[in-house]
Amino acid sequence: MGALTIGYILRRVGMFLLTIWLGTTLIFLIPRLAPGDPVQAMMGRMMTEGSNVENADQIIESYRERFGLNQPVYIQYIKYLYNSATFNTGYSLAFFPSRVDDMIARSMPWTLGMLFVALLLSFFIGNAVGALLAWQRTPKPVRWLLPATLVFTSIPAYMIGIMLLFLFAFKLDWFPYAGNFARGLTPAWNLTFLGSVIKHGSLPVLSIILVSIGSWALGMRGMMITTEGEDYMILADAKGLTPSRIFWRYGIRNAILPQVTAFGVALGALAGGAVLVEIIFTYPGVGNLLYQGILNSDFTLIQGIVFYVIVGVALAVLVLDLIYPLIDPRINYQRS
Repeated sequence: MGALTIGYILRRVGMFLLTIWLGTTLIFLIPRLAPGDPVQAMMGRMMTEGSNVENADQIIESYRERFGLNQPVYIQYIKYLYNSATFNTGYSLAFFPSRVDDMIARSMPWTLGMLFVALLLSFFIGNAVGALLAWQRTPKPVRWLLPATLVFTSIPAYMIGIMLLFLFAFKLDWFPYAGNFARGLTPAWNLTFLGSVIKHGSLPVLSIILVSIGSWALGMRGMMITTEGEDYMILADAKGLTPSRIFWRYGIRNAILPQVTAFGVALGALAGGAVLVEIIFTYPGVGNLLYQGILNSDFTLIQGIVFYVIVGVALAVLVLDLIYPLIDPRINYQRS
């Protein structure tokens, strides 16, 4: 394990489990603090839409018994913790008899693909921009152009999405305004389908990238400034190394570690921002599914989605903590 110690690994795993427990407890409590009953709300929507529901009281009671909503809250909480530990998210309240796991499994690949592409592109482009802003040898014309990438930082992703939707989908008609692939296509590993997926996902991904680049650039700029006067940078210059080698090998490599830490945390932030982006573009991902769960007061669907998000983000942070010594050999968790 190199510079890692068993004690450090156990502490990090303990923090990982504690984070998941706190997160799952919050997502159990928050929906139940909202006013109203999910089963009665579901029946009310059916009646509002013109459906004739006979024996509504009996149906409500049977649903409450089926989902355990008539039990004391602490009993529901214990069962919820057990189901979460066994990754059994149960059935959806609003879309019964669909299982939450199946609904998430259908939506998760689309969200993961969009977030993975958006996060990687924004991370690499943003860090490169920030490093060039701080690098003294960056040409002046490039320095004048780089701040333009920071313009959209303070604008929410959904506002950028609305702007892109209006300009490129409705005005110019270059990209589709909704969906994840063209109607009539069958999902398959061929260029036609992949091209349609890329075209439909371009605007959602671009809206997230434009908002994220600025924060990565500002963070990297601050870290690069601190490395400018370091002894290893002066020595590398004195040895006659090329500017590009000094920039990438000595500058960025030593400045990027805090950005790698933020990479795992950014997964959670992007997942939260992607909810509104998916709603705007009618993108059939987990964010859109979560929106449907909130509209329908679907406790089990909301809990299942947020639980997987919490586990994913906590796992990403844990992995990053454990691979730090591989990124920077100077890090040593062994006690001296």
